Amino acid sequence: MVTDEYDFWLFDLDGTIIDAEWGYIRDIFDRVGQRLDRRFTDREAEILWHGLGGPRNATLQEFGVDPDPFWAAFHEIEEPQQRAEATYLHDDAATLLRTITDRSTPVGLVTHCQEFLTTPVLQHLDIADWFDVVVCCTDELGWKPDPDPVRQAMAGLGVDDDDHHGALVGDAAVDIGAAWNAGLDGVHVERHGHDTRGRCVLGDYRVRTLESLLAAPATDGGVDNVADE
Repeated sequence: MVTDEYDFWLFDLDGTIIDAEWGYIRDIFDRVGQRLDRRFTDREAEILWHGLGGPRNATLQEFGVDPDPFWAAFHEIEEPQQRAEATYLHDDAATLLRTITDRSTPVGLVTHCQEFLTTPVLQHLDIADWFDVVVCCTDELGWKPDPDPVRQAMAGLGVDDDDHHGALVGDAAVDIGAAWNAGLDGVHVERHGHDTRGRCVLGDYRVRTLESLLAAPATDGGVDNVADE
């Protein structure tokens, strides 16, 4: 199993372990659009919520939206308990994480989701105890693919030396970039398909479902050596 190759694991949160119901996402973008006097299409909302276009600030600028007022409105509108209640856990993530935690393997979370939302979501889904450390990216700490949030999580797990070999699992290119920049292997889970994303994300492993990481890997040593897409 791929899980046997690593002595610690880091995970992205949104899109990797959890997701929000579409109705909630659509409502948030409707309300942000009202504040900014600019309607977001379903496609734009999907791209921005899931980070399908890469770094979101760059995507906002491509859409002709100033990132600063967008994020100010976005974070003011999101209510933690409503977000938590609209969030669901991916079954394959639950299976993988239960397997890893049952082995007492150190597990951390590195997320762009802010602490005021992350904490109630983890509590609502009753998965907070799956993670030994939770790092929420900030302007001060950095944002993936910056390796600093990853390194902070590694320090919190006590695995920030050359004696440990770990992987970071995420659904976006910035997750893989953060993994590689911090010297970890990167595992990309594609939850939307290449056509929807509009690009292919590389990784040391590329999977459609995280349960694939519990299967025996191929022996060709290639990048796409588990559940090749």
